[in-house]
Amino acid sequence: MIDQLWLIALGFAAGILGSMIGLGGGIIVVPVLTFLGFSPTAAASNSLFAALSNAIASTISYSRQKRIEYSLGLKLGLFTIPGTILGAVISTDVTPGIFKILFGLVLIASAAYIFLRKKIETKEKSLSKQMMIFAVGASFFAGIISSFFGIGGGIIFVPLMVVGMGMAMKKAAPTSQLILLFASLSGVISHSILGHPDFTQAGFLAIGSFIGGLVGARLSLDIKERYLQILVSAVILIASAKLFFDSISDSSLPFGF
Repeated sequence: MIDQLWLIALGFAAGILGSMIGLGGGIIVVPVLTFLGFSPTAAASNSLFAALSNAIASTISYSRQKRIEYSLGLKLGLFTIPGTILGAVISTDVTPGIFKILFGLVLIASAAYIFLRKKIETKEKSLSKQMMIFAVGASFFAGIISSFFGIGGGIIFVPLMVVGMGMAMKKAAPTSQLILLFASLSGVISHSILGHPDFTQAGFLAIGSFIGGLVGARLSLDIKERYLQILVSAVILIASAKLFFDSISDSSLPFGF
C-alpha cells in the first residue's frame, strides 16, 4: 500500500488542473496510468474516482463563490447517467491499442479547447428549445465519453454552454463541475458493479484529487491562465503523441508489429 502513495500526488496535481480548466483531472490521470501499464478499464475506472472527488470539492468551492447555474447543471447532469452506464459496459472489451488511439484523439481535442477557451466567449443568448434538445443529446454522448475514458466530459459541456448557450466562461467551468459530479458518480457505480477499479488505488487518487479541487477552485480566481494553458496544452499534446506511438506497436491492432 505504501508504494502506491504516489497516487495521492498524481490526484492532487490532476485535481488542481481539472478544477481550474473545467475538464476534470482525467486528462492527466489516465495517460499517466496508461503509460505505467494499467489496463484501459483499470485506468478509466480508477480515474473516475478522482474525477468524482474533484467534482465534489470543486462544486463545494464554486458554490460558495456563487458561480454555478444549478438548474441547467442538474438537468444536464441527470442526462449523462444513461451514457455513463453504456460507456462502462463497452469499455470492458476495449483493447489497449484502440484505447490509446481514441484517447489520443480526445487529448488533442482537449488541448485545442484549453488553448482556445478564451476565444470562444460569446454574448449571452436565450436558450432555445432546439438548443436544449441538442444539449440533452450532447449530455448522453458526454456520459459515454466520461465513463469510457475515465474523464469528466467537460470538453463537451464547457464549449456547449459558452458557444451554444452564451454562458460566461467564469460560470461555464464551475457549472460543468456540477454536471461532472453526476457523470462521475454514475460512472464509479457502474464500473464498480462490473469489477473494474482497484479501490485502494482509486482511494488514493480520490484523496489527492479532492484536495487539489479545493486548491484549484481558489487559484482560478487569481492566477493568469495563459501560461497555464500553454503548459497544459503542450503536456497533453506530448502525451497524445506518446499514446499514438505506443499504439503502433501494440499487438492488439491489426497493423501492429
